[in-house]
Amino acid sequence: MSSEQLLPESVQEVFRKKSYGLFNHSAVQICLWNKKSLRNEGVCYKQKFYGIDCHKCMQFTPVVAWCENNCVFCWRPMEHMTNQKLMLENVDGPEQIVEELIKERKKLLSGFGGFEKVNKEKLVESKEPNHYAISLSGEPTLYPKLPELVKLLKNKKDTKSIFIVSNGQEPEMLQRLIDEDALPTQMYISVDAPNEKLFKEINKPNLKDGWERLNKSLSLSQEMKCRTVIRYTLIKGLNDMDELLEQYAELFKKTQADFIEVKAYMFLGYSRKRLKEENMPFHTDVKEFTEKLVKLIPYKIIDEDKQSRIFLLGNGKEEKRIDFKSR
Repeated sequence: MSSEQLLPESVQEVFRKKSYGLFNHSAVQICLWNKKSLRNEGVCYKQKFYGIDCHKCMQFTPVVAWCENNCVFCWRPMEHMTNQKLMLENVDGPEQIVEELIKERKKLLSGFGGFEKVNKEKLVESKEPNHYAISLSGEPTLYPKLPELVKLLKNKKDTKSIFIVSNGQEPEMLQRLIDEDALPTQMYISVDAPNEKLFKEINKPNLKDGWERLNKSLSLSQEMKCRTVIRYTLIKGLNDMDELLEQYAELFKKTQADFIEVKAYMFLGYSRKRLKEENMPFHTDVKEFTEKLVKLIPYKIIDEDKQSRIFLLGNGKEEKRIDFKSR
């Protein structure tokens, strides 16, 4: 199967207009916080919380237009996604993906040299990433060679950390990451609803057993010998009601995750077609909900970032900042 069949030209054009660098079914992007960091105008909360180098973060995906869910809050071009399986014989190998996407990333960064506000030293450094966030668009666990990709990145001499963000719909791949010693530095599983009814309303899964798959993935997180994080997106009027707090508490306690990120839905991109601006919580709304939540779970608030409207909760088993020397 050719790359055109995997990702039609019309869909490629949609992503290119959104400033994605594409290579067949994979993509990379220079995010807002990359740009801010290069201009010395601030850094992503991941640098504040965990110590990654924001300007050297490469956010990419091996499956730019493949996902099993149709989450109402997704600001990516979800309308152009497909939930079809990527067959092993049709996908590019990890070496080719990483090599080509680093080239694409350098192309995207090349235009920044002419801007007066850009820190030229940071710009040079940014072209050789040391943090890889496999989370840009699509669901990374649909890439059948994900364990090989993680191992490749781990073996790159400059790599300091790798994050994977998953919707938890492919527990078999999570099991492979465990069994093949291919876990990232930090594994995220997104949880946006505490029960099946809300899960179907908010995440709109294509798979009939989506709720069961998510719960299986959450159970597997207990077996992962890496840092684990639950990412919870708070949507005002949809999943922030007080009567849901007990259900969230029970779900989160079962995961035994090292951290929980409670983050506001942001009224951005394609999500504006599905939600309203009033669905976007203020930082004070997130704070109020989080303070109620921590009364019910063995976690405490250990950091926050007002610009990103996010709170970080920890259970005390891991230091907030990553010990890069041991990784």
